[in-house]
Amino acid sequence: MDLLPPNVTGLVWRKSTYSGSGDQCVEIAVLPNGRRAVRDSKRESGPIVRVASDAWAAFVLDVKVGRL
Repeated sequence: MDLLPPNVTGLVWRKSTYSGSGDQCVEIAVLPNGRRAVRDSKRESGPIVRVASDAWAAFVLDVKVGRL
């Protein structure tokens, strides 16, 4: 996990449909190498974290099975 420059362009950001209309969300973008970029939806110009694809898959699985 590392930080990307906040001015990265060309990423397609999305947030979970479970987020509804609230503003307490994170957004993700799929990077060309299979990694994920993650940011706070309230701070679009704030920090962007780059997460390895295996770490992202483990996180998603933990959420789905209720470990997080």
